[in-house]
Amino acid sequence: MSSTKPTSGNSHGAPAFTSSPQPETRTEISTLGEFGLIDRIAQAVQLVRPETVKGIGDDAAVLDFGKINPGHQVLVSTDLLAEGVHFDLRYTPLKHLGYKSVIVNLSDIAAMNGVPTHIVVGLGMSNRLSVEAVDELYAGMHIACQQYGVDLVGGDTTSSRAGLVISITVMGTAAPEKISYRSGAKPQEVICVSGDLGAAYLGLQLLEREKSAFLAGGEAQPAFTEDHTYLLERQLRPEARTDIVHELAALGVVPTAMIDISDGLSSELLHICKQSNIGAAIYADKLPIENPTRLIASEFGISPTTCALNGGEDYELLLTLTQADFEKVRKLDMLTAIGITREAADGVLLVTGTGAVPLVAQGWVHG
Repeated sequence: MSSTKPTSGNSHGAPAFTSSPQPETRTEISTLGEFGLIDRIAQAVQLVRPETVKGIGDDAAVLDFGKINPGHQVLVSTDLLAEGVHFDLRYTPLKHLGYKSVIVNLSDIAAMNGVPTHIVVGLGMSNRLSVEAVDELYAGMHIACQQYGVDLVGGDTTSSRAGLVISITVMGTAAPEKISYRSGAKPQEVICVSGDLGAAYLGLQLLEREKSAFLAGGEAQPAFTEDHTYLLERQLRPEARTDIVHELAALGVVPTAMIDISDGLSSELLHICKQSNIGAAIYADKLPIENPTRLIASEFGISPTTCALNGGEDYELLLTLTQADFEKVRKLDMLTAIGITREAADGVLLVTGTGAVPLVAQGWVHG
């Protein structure tokens, strides 16, 4: 199997979008008030899912999950993104940030082999943000919801003294027998990963390099190449791999274990191994790394393998499959086989051309 190839700077074919030009006027949020702002947000929401009985406008949303998929279970996950920890507004366009904040949540549902259906959004905002800025942020969220068929059905807003804080709770569904937990892997199963790895990390390095040059007094605009564009989009505008869930379902395949790669491949594989009580061996030469990643890694003097193992924010899926199920998916270009699970006593190893070494998690550590 091979990794997904870059297409026009976007790895999964999502429609391109650009940030809106800065408005000439600035409307303070205080002129609308909290309820006025919520009304403004609600006006832009388009509900599309049949399970949605009531969205924004009451004390709680009303969802009827039994209406479409009787017997399915509800999956719920929450992610919180804080300015200065998870994103930097000096180089993150608000529309991209809104899109990404939804995607990182949808990815958690995909990692359970489920289908995301609804989100609620909580915002903590300082007075640096104008009404127009909030519009731009939500514009990105709406694009993500439309792209993935998800309804935004509620949330809350409040003031913040610590910059912008975004908290999103996502809901989804899956049949009980189709849910993939981290704890289901067994020895002698095939370890696979979707897409390609390491590009998002290098996209962040490019942005941080340009920020440092700007803060040092540089006046020139960044001169990004096509290779840079691919990495920047992988960082600023990742995609949730719900397509993998649908492809596996079409083939009648349920991963024995699955997790999304938000904190780096090494960290995620160790999570599966710990919760499944197994060992594993992955092969450095099998890791799906695209040419732009290799090129820019060399420019930064970083090993592409290190980027793939520890970079994080790829939002690809890491999964384990029985040998029989692997044969069913062998021809899927979107998946790459990278190793094999083993007995717990065998440890978790990275196999290189010079031998095998214990795999160590060096990815993102949450503050």
